Amino acid sequence: MFGGNQQEMLQKMQEAMEQSKLRLENSKVYGEAGGGLIRIELNGNRKLQSLEINAPLAQIEKEDLEDLLTVALQRALEEAEKVNEKEMSSSAMNFLPKF
Repeated sequence: MFGGNQQEMLQKMQEAMEQSKLRLENSKVYGEAGGGLIRIELNGNRKLQSLEINAPLAQIEKEDLEDLLTVALQRALEEAEKVNEKEMSSSAMNFLPKF
């Protein structure tokens, strides 16, 4: 089905994708809200690594906490998306023909 050269290229692409996934797994992005009151850490694969609430919960209204968590998570997801797109684009560029 695939010639030797195409099969080798496919294998190299798969290896590059695995390396990209590993780099993304080890990268960290953050989202904050409320001046650091809420801080969320994700990896480049958009997996939650940590969540910090830097105030006593008794001092935060439920609705405010929900809003802050939503904002911080959205910011972290946006950063993770940027890192992910950059990594995947960089990985794909290695296999595009040079003009």
